[in-house]
Amino acid sequence: MKAELSIIIVNWNGEDLLRRAVESVVEAPPGVSFEIIVIDNASSDDSLARMRASDAVKRLGAEQLRVVVNSENLGFSKANNQGFALTDAPLLLLLNSDAEVRAGAIDKLIETLRAGQRNGACGPRLVNPDGTLQPSVYRNPPTAWETLLSGFRLYRLLPARLRGELLLGGHWDHARRRRVPRLSGAALLVKREVIDDIGGLDERFHMYGEDVEWCLRMSRAGWWLVHEPEAVVMHHGSGSSKQRWGNLETMRRIVDGQLRFQEYCLSRPQRIANITASALVAALSSAWQAMRGGSRQEQRVALSLYAAYFKRALRRE
Repeated sequence: MKAELSIIIVNWNGEDLLRRAVESVVEAPPGVSFEIIVIDNASSDDSLARMRASDAVKRLGAEQLRVVVNSENLGFSKANNQGFALTDAPLLLLLNSDAEVRAGAIDKLIETLRAGQRNGACGPRLVNPDGTLQPSVYRNPPTAWETLLSGFRLYRLLPARLRGELLLGGHWDHARRRRVPRLSGAALLVKREVIDDIGGLDERFHMYGEDVEWCLRMSRAGWWLVHEPEAVVMHHGSGSSKQRWGNLETMRRIVDGQLRFQEYCLSRPQRIANITASALVAALSSAWQAMRGGSRQEQRVALSLYAAYFKRALRRE
């Protein structure tokens, strides 16, 4: 039977997280026919073996679980695009290997996505392992005024409700369904029509920034992105990154992904304004840390990246 929904999970040394991600789908399955496609990016651990040994996973039929093992780590974008090419299901759910769906979450995402013809993607309410909100809705693309407002904490001058609606992210409670400019790639339901229209994830991104670019491309093509708070997914966050890099390197790659996204998608004046604002905030933060005798490693790494991308922005049209 043809699957109506393909759930694509990219894995790299996911340890028990991969098993738990797949188990969560088995234990809270959608009401439509589905399959799970695991794309393994040359893991060196036993995450695939742990997944296959699970009693819950063994309940999946041979046609419901497909595993592709790559000979090298192709990155998040390319691996997801592999999954897209393996199925012609009308609905595709990108699910991180460190995420777990809650009961009814997938069905609610499907219901909301199908409620509007121009609804192209739908994202759930993400929560941390302790149940607290994990912000997943942000403005897109970023602007210099937003960076300065947040970085210098000028948002405190705004009423809380206005602040939430204006800045989103951690300022917004994610408590109502609405159209939004950006969703998280940790759990994202997308119509096949969208991929047919604008293509898959940009493979120039290895990891970080690809979901931001994809969301912007969807919006610019006239597709709507919808946040659905009644669908809940627990996300550990940086499951693969923690296996691969330390905190400082992970931060560096996140900032680099953000700057790379701007380089690909924004005009030169926008990039220069955004980088200048970010550098001002980082410089102030560095000065504050120096006064307190704290570490300035993160600020130094960020400022180094801002300087490099600023120079590139000046010499590129």
